[in-house]
Amino acid sequence: MNTIGFLGTGNMGTAILKGIAGSSMKSETKLYAYNPTAAKVDALASYGVQKCSSEAEVAAASQYLFLAIKPQKFDEVLPRIADAITEDTVLVSIAAGIGVEYIRKLTKPNAKVVLAMPNTPLLLGCGATALATEAPVSDAEFAVVRRIFDACGMTAVIEPAQMKEIIAINGSSPAFIYLFAKGFLDYAEQVGLSGDVAKELFAQSLIGSAKMITDSGYSIAELIRQVSSPGGTTLAGLDRFYAGNLTDVVHDACDHCTRRAYELAK
Repeated sequence: MNTIGFLGTGNMGTAILKGIAGSSMKSETKLYAYNPTAAKVDALASYGVQKCSSEAEVAAASQYLFLAIKPQKFDEVLPRIADAITEDTVLVSIAAGIGVEYIRKLTKPNAKVVLAMPNTPLLLGCGATALATEAPVSDAEFAVVRRIFDACGMTAVIEPAQMKEIIAINGSSPAFIYLFAKGFLDYAEQVGLSGDVAKELFAQSLIGSAKMITDSGYSIAELIRQVSSPGGTTLAGLDRFYAGNLTDVVHDACDHCTRRAYELAK
């Protein structure tokens, strides 16, 4: 029986909890949670979540403990669980910019830590989560953590040293995509198109384009060429993106995102 606890039950923590409760893991798992606002845990009772009265209580009850709190709260919260965790406890951090050594400094020198960078589509079971770990976490323990996130979407394994750089790629990128989408939907409104129709068409275009990236076997450059007839409408639009150095803007946004992750890690 896996015992899984959550420090924090905000959007991301709740999404992961719901993923577990809706998967094949439910029958082999006991769920625990603590939130200073008790009502937020009470709202999860239908998913089989047992409410704990303190951080230390949920830590003591859980083999897998999700640190689903804001990075700025780690200094305050982690020392409270240091005496409650054991050599068998696996700490799973979803906090941007927080590294393994930082967590060990606030808990135990040899604490087992898995780093995760999920994104908000986990709320719909369509998330993308990057995972990283190192000894003494065992392969079996890491497999359990990966299975949890797989219940909320898909996962990929990277090196711990890459966890700050990956944030822009999957953690923050939904916000960047939404801003990009806003430009198209604002244009649709400007030219008198139905907002609902434009949203449905553009959203499906995003979904279909994503599938073309993952499933077609073509490179990004070839996919662009397939849509771009010489002298046609697409190239007329692409010329404006090129003139505005769109890819340079994207690189700059990702770079600033990564820099902030390093700042949070200090």
